[in-house]
Amino acid sequence: MSRVSVRMFAMVLTVLLAGTLACQAGNAAAVPAPAVDQAKVTASGKQTAVVAGGCFWGIQAVFQHVKGVINSTSGYSGGAAKTADYETVSGGRTGHAESVQVVYDPSQVTYGELLRVFFSVALDPTEMNRQGPDEGTQYRSVIFYGNEEQKRIAEAYIAQLDKAKVFRGAIVTQVSPLQAFYPAEAYHQNYATVHPNDPYIVYNDAPKVANLRREFPEMYTGK
Repeated sequence: MSRVSVRMFAMVLTVLLAGTLACQAGNAAAVPAPAVDQAKVTASGKQTAVVAGGCFWGIQAVFQHVKGVINSTSGYSGGAAKTADYETVSGGRTGHAESVQVVYDPSQVTYGELLRVFFSVALDPTEMNRQGPDEGTQYRSVIFYGNEEQKRIAEAYIAQLDKAKVFRGAIVTQVSPLQAFYPAEAYHQNYATVHPNDPYIVYNDAPKVANLRREFPEMYTGK
């Protein structure tokens, strides 16, 4: 059975047992803005964030609809270049996590605001090495920081959310240095947009985008 078939089979089982696979991250209104963040700059530019949390299809779909995001790319981070391919990563032994690289304009959206979206609608940060029907270290939740400022903001935000007991359990999202990001195969890019009727997308990822639109209307773009 192919990895995609295994993913689909797991999704069907979860639907039958739980009735829904919508994001379990909770009410975005309960997730406060980060107390520690970078300031918006006055001139347009480009900065990069890399995050992981379950299947990269859904994370990419969410950030494609955030104002200020220039582009988002599905890929792999945490392992070596020679193992950065879907079939190898799917074995769960490469150190890679299915990740998304987000290129954004810091004059329109801050790094902390992106993390608020991430924690609010993109994943359940209390799940260890899994999200929804997908299980394995390649589906772990990670913020891959590119510099010390990103590390400081991410660590402070996780501490803030844990202290406020925003989620039903402790956040298990890792904060790790970004060594490299390797774009995934072409057929994984924009998957939710290209395949909106795929059952996996309908049950797992479309609700995340809908939650973004409902909870953050000022940040949502229909592009």
